[in-house]
Amino acid sequence: MKKVILDVDTGIDDALAISYAVAQPNIEILGITTTYGMAPVEYTCRNTKYILKVLNKDVPVYEGATTPEKRIRVYNGRIHGNDGLGNTLGHVEKIEKSTLEAVEFIIDSTKKYNRDLTIITTGPLTNLARAVNRAPEIMHSIGKIVTMGGAVATPGNVSKFAEANILIDPESADFVFKSNLPITLVGLDVTRKTLLTQDNIEKWKQLGTPSARFFTKFAQYYLDAYGEMHPHLKGCALHDPLAVGVGLYPELVQTVPMRIEVDLSEEALGRTVEDLNIAEEEKPNVSVCLQVDSNAFMEDFFTKVNHMLSIDTSERV
Repeated sequence: MKKVILDVDTGIDDALAISYAVAQPNIEILGITTTYGMAPVEYTCRNTKYILKVLNKDVPVYEGATTPEKRIRVYNGRIHGNDGLGNTLGHVEKIEKSTLEAVEFIIDSTKKYNRDLTIITTGPLTNLARAVNRAPEIMHSIGKIVTMGGAVATPGNVSKFAEANILIDPESADFVFKSNLPITLVGLDVTRKTLLTQDNIEKWKQLGTPSARFFTKFAQYYLDAYGEMHPHLKGCALHDPLAVGVGLYPELVQTVPMRIEVDLSEEALGRTVEDLNIAEEEKPNVSVCLQVDSNAFMEDFFTKVNHMLSIDTSERV
């Protein structure tokens, strides 16, 4: 059975990714590590725990990084709301912290499972960068890393060049890419081809369960925000769920090996670009997803998540 860690900044599409992951029958989610990103870490940790409660799933949650390595994170709530979940949960109350923090959990799990472990990241790469920096000899034994981030052959979504997860902490992303870990990059090149639409939300409304009603609220916020910013898409991108899909079903995508680095110059900050000036002995460091079987992914995603949301878990909510 595949061993998986999710590293998230929950986040509406992270919430959808979590629901998709816990609906999988043949994986063991060892734990979920949280970081700042779409909201401060105390919110993303609370949001993660609440999603698991709504879905009646018991998975350990570990709080991680609070800030980027060298930059200041400014939150505006435009896409995900001020609380990260479409303003459905509001101000965070004090949460009980785990005795084990996220980076320590990532290192310990890698030490235990080595090549059998897959880490799927759907937020800034700060937690992973700190794990590699703290224990490089251990982290280089990991089986696979699947990262939602970047825009290699398509425009960015927070600037002309940059995708949000990379731009939030570009130094950590650049460090991770250059660490020669087994990374598959699931970027905007493919995630914009997988969409949640109004029709999908209407089907959730019809399920009538507490979990479906909750998911409908925050998904509608996400869809409405996309409708204002990207009306041509006719839906909102399933960025983070696709990363989960690729982590479990790599046949969903076609990849190209590249030597990727992150542009740290201010004029193109956060751009994920292929380094064409590499030395002859240097090898590609990232498998970049450039094509996706969007129909196969969306069929699997909605089949499994719809089934999950159809189960009445009202006693847990």
